[in-house]
Amino acid sequence: MIDLQTIAVLSRKEVRDATKSRWLVMFGIGFAVIASALSWMALSGLGSFGVAGFGRTTASMVNMVLLIVPLMGLTLGALAIASERERGALAYLMSQPVTAFEILISKYLGVAAALVAALLVGFGISGLLVVLRGGSSNAGDFLALVGLTVLLALSSLSIGFLLSAGLRRGATAIGLAVFLWLTLAFFSDLGLMGTAVTLDIGVRELLLMALANPLQVYKLATILSIKNDLEVLGPAGVYAMRTYGDALLPILMALFVAWVIAPLGIGFLIFKRRGAF
Repeated sequence: MIDLQTIAVLSRKEVRDATKSRWLVMFGIGFAVIASALSWMALSGLGSFGVAGFGRTTASMVNMVLLIVPLMGLTLGALAIASERERGALAYLMSQPVTAFEILISKYLGVAAALVAALLVGFGISGLLVVLRGGSSNAGDFLALVGLTVLLALSSLSIGFLLSAGLRRGATAIGLAVFLWLTLAFFSDLGLMGTAVTLDIGVRELLLMALANPLQVYKLATILSIKNDLEVLGPAGVYAMRTYGDALLPILMALFVAWVIAPLGIGFLIFKRRGAF
């Protein structure tokens, strides 16, 4: 039987440990600085163009989020189990009266809480800059970006946990996480189009390849939420709109939820089988 009190206690410990992590601190500060800089640059032309609000800030942040947030989630997730297994701390924890599920879900909830908090601080500073500069329009677009970014972070974290569940060394886990991040980033936009041209695949197959990449799912959902039009993404975007219509956004959200749950579930099965060693 699952003990919720045990999960709560272990989760609080994971939050404390995560906030002391150099990786999280480095990523959090970097994200806040870059997000604030992008907001400032997006608003620097207000006097010339007479446009105020969150719209330009939101558009300028999409590509930044696509690069930084998956790397944050993958690396933090990759370190969560493998590093403790390497130090022997995991063996001590599993010798206590706790189950493998309680350990894994506690670690995930704790790291996820710290990661989301770091992202919200960065977005909060960015949003505050916009408000102080007199912007108030298109706030809904900005909030949609924040919500989708949280989903991207959680899905990346789940994939990181999947990597970490079967590995013993933290360095190996980090290396695989960075390699996977580069692969996912490459098969976004130019890499995806290059593959389509090389393999001579159709629009339908191109869309399916895009939906198999959480970074592309994020980009599709973000553009659809902001502009309600995917023509800027070319034939695949037009095909998606014509094929799925108003159901496209719910489909993308369901895919995001699947990217959060499925890797974590598979990671649990691996973790339960392998244990502390």
